[in-house]
Order: sequence, then C-alpha cells, then structure tokens
Amino acid sequence: MSLKGKRIGFGLTGSHCTYDAVFPEIKRLVQAGAEVIPIVTFTVKNTETRFGNGEDWIQRIEDLTGNKAIDSIVKAEPLGPKEPLDCMVIAPLTGVSMSKFANAINDSPVLMTAKATLRNLKPVVLGISTNDALGLNGINLMRLMSTKNVYFIPYGQDDPIKKPNSMVAKMSLLKETVEAALEGKQIQPVIIEKYKDNE
Repeated sequence: MSLKGKRIGFGLTGSHCTYDAVFPEIKRLVQAGAEVIPIVTFTVKNTETRFGNGEDWIQRIEDLTGNKAIDSIVKAEPLGPKEPLDCMVIAPLTGVSMSKFANAINDSPVLMTAKATLRNLKPVVLGISTNDALGLNGINLMRLMSTKNVYFIPYGQDDPIKKPNSMVAKMSLLKETVEAALEGKQIQPVIIEKYKDNE
C-alpha cells in the first residue's frame, strides 16, 4: 500500500537507547510521502540521559517530519474526531507505556492519541522495547496482541542470556508493518530471533 498522503502519528516513549534505530524509519515514512505527526511522552520531553536530552530529540524529530511535536494531552486531543490519523505508531514502546495502554490508561499525549486512533477504528502499530516482556508485563503484551486494530513490528529477545525477559522490535520492519496494518494485516512472523541481529 502507498503511504503517500497518509497521516501517521508517531509516538516516542522513553526507551532512549532505541531512538537511533527508530529515526531512520521515521525518515523512510516521510520519504514514502506520509505526513508524520510527532507525539512525545513527558518522559521524552523532560529527561536527559547518556543518549541525549529530550529537547534535542524533539528538535530532531521536528526537523525530520517538518511538524511540531505534540507534547501535551491538550494538544493531542484534536487527533481524535477533529483531525483523525490514518495510523498511529508507537516506537519505541516501553514496558510502562505498554502496561498503561493495555489497561486503558491515557496519562500521556502518546497514549491519548493511541486510544483516540483505536476509537476511530484505525490501526495502531507498536514497536516494543522492554526488559519485562517475558516477565510481569507479559500479560499486557498478550492483551495488546489480541486487541483489534493493534499491530506489532516483529519482535524478539535481544539478549536471551543476560536479559532473558527482554524483547525489542526489529525497527527496520516498521514501514512494512505500517503498510500491512493499513490493509488490516499483521506481517508475519511476529516473533523473530532478534538477538541474531547483534551477531
């Protein structure tokens, strides 16, 4: 499916170590002709880590997409019925945001937009990055896996020996996942041998 002219919300949550894998995929969406609307959590906006500070990441995504980042729930509200998206992407999706989304909690701009997109019967694409996917958060992952109009970028264990509960999406499949989701399809396989990417 062509992405030309599609309005795609792109939500960033606080898995800062994953941003370098995500930003080239945002560029691919833009190059494919999509209008990408950046949306960030409060953690992204206000946190400084060894991977950079929030202001710099927000500036980078604004420069890449040509759109101002939505950084408050009030700013996110119009993306419901007034200015609906064709698709919402959350990548990376942390374990915290995943558990909130699975339990219908919308306390951030990203989650507000994701819930609004589902309410509009449009696809939400998730790119997980969590150290707890095979731990206590597994129940939330499976709840979202079985939720209508929710699709996953294929994911797998990134370090089965040192972090056996950790799973991360293969972000290089983001664009293909979005294209399939817009046709109501989940690309397969969903669960992959992600750790081999690091070999």
